[in-house]
Amino acid sequence: MRIKNVFVIGAGFMGSGIVENVAAKGLPVAVYDVNVLSLMKCEANIKKRIENQVFREKISEEEGEEILNRISYVHELEECREYDLVIEAATENKDLKVSILQDVEKYVGIDAIIATNTSSISITALAAKLRRPERFLGLHFFSPVPKMRLLELVKGYQTGEEVLEQGQKFAHFLGKKYVTSNDEAGFIVNRMLLPMLNQAVVLVERHVSTIEEIDMAAKLGMNHPMGPLELLDMIGLDVELAVMETIHRETGDSRYRPSVSLRRMVDAGYLGRKTGVGFYIYDEEGNKTPNIELQNRL
Repeated sequence: MRIKNVFVIGAGFMGSGIVENVAAKGLPVAVYDVNVLSLMKCEANIKKRIENQVFREKISEEEGEEILNRISYVHELEECREYDLVIEAATENKDLKVSILQDVEKYVGIDAIIATNTSSISITALAAKLRRPERFLGLHFFSPVPKMRLLELVKGYQTGEEVLEQGQKFAHFLGKKYVTSNDEAGFIVNRMLLPMLNQAVVLVERHVSTIEEIDMAAKLGMNHPMGPLELLDMIGLDVELAVMETIHRETGDSRYRPSVSLRRMVDAGYLGRKTGVGFYIYDEEGNKTPNIELQNRL
């Protein structure tokens, strides 16, 4: 594998997970965010997760220190010039991503690979705004990144074969299985998953069952490790709303039209774990209880 170091843009839930995964596998990794507080929170969260692994004897104290020492928290985007792979993991907004990617291209070397962690936005459309679209691809990670075994590699119309091959080797290095997707809205997993998540919200708003029982039905009836409402809370309701809107806009398929309740929850700031309130209410330790008030209001 030609990739010897990685630069991640975005210190949120997905970005911090990618950083942790890369560092745990042995590569130097830097994370950048325009928001200094987000960087500080990212550093604290990664340290807490690594310390928890040490406490549970999943890794040794020395291994934990080595992982943390491989991570750099940087405040200038131009520092990406020293890195072989740059992964953009910013908010699911096309204009924002284009702006970031164009800035990245000003700094990186001619042989560097630029990737996006978008869940739904066209890789071809993003690449069309770059000078070297053949050096660009989608690397779609899943939450939580260190635990999930899959990585979707998404080819734009101009993605080069050598870049795709490096993406495959990178996935293997991270200990993940990969699937390769052509540039279709939502790619593979989200095209299958999002109608189910949307219908789970509809079941709540129609009072078909309780929040807890809807999740239990998915876990015990479909053998899912997590219920759909728990999953929405973990990923972030604002993220999933943006993905649904993108797929619905591109395909016109009504199965991806977000439910009214999902929109209202995002408007109210009920985004899930990151705000402490979603379909569940979360305490400081991350323990959750069903949001009964929400259930009664819908």
